[in-house]
Amino acid sequence: MSEMRHKAEAFACAPALRLEAHERVSKLHYDQFNEKLVRMEMLMERLEKRLWLTVYGVAGVILAEAFQSLMKAAP
Repeated sequence: MSEMRHKAEAFACAPALRLEAHERVSKLHYDQFNEKLVRMEMLMERLEKRLWLTVYGVAGVILAEAFQSLMKAAP
């Protein structure tokens, strides 16, 4: 029985081992790519929040200046 097991283990040929190694490397690349995408999405969300905060700030300043000019013009 050990002789039969030895033959089965010896059957692991180089192309099959290369294919398994390639699949493992491909999975690692895919996982790293997905992690990078998740990080990029988080950064984009933060950037979007900052952008909207800036837009609201600029709009607030414009409205405040318009209100001040109206208050100065009206007695």
